[in-house]
Amino acid sequence: MPGFGSLVAGRVSGYGQVVLTICGMVLSMVFGARFIVWYFTNWSRVRGDEMDPMSALGEMWVHVRWALLGIVIFAFAWIWALGTSFLIVRSARQAEAARVPPRLM
Repeated sequence: MPGFGSLVAGRVSGYGQVVLTICGMVLSMVFGARFIVWYFTNWSRVRGDEMDPMSALGEMWVHVRWALLGIVIFAFAWIWALGTSFLIVRSARQAEAARVPPRLM
């Protein structure tokens, strides 16, 4: 999960990544489950021929927007953790290069 690797590496930014990850997951799971229940409850009305497609999309948007917000928050945390991972690898390479012993003849 995004953030925990940053914490293991000793980066303080991992705390923010973990908070965003957990918030995004909770939003996605709770509101995603609510959307699925709503969708199957209203299946015949939403998928019916007499329903206007634009009004159906508008009604679906009202019920799915919080789940999508959770996905966006999780994606942001993942991208932030990816950037932190690149910084960790770069700093490890620099630290390793500084420890190269002198050549012996």
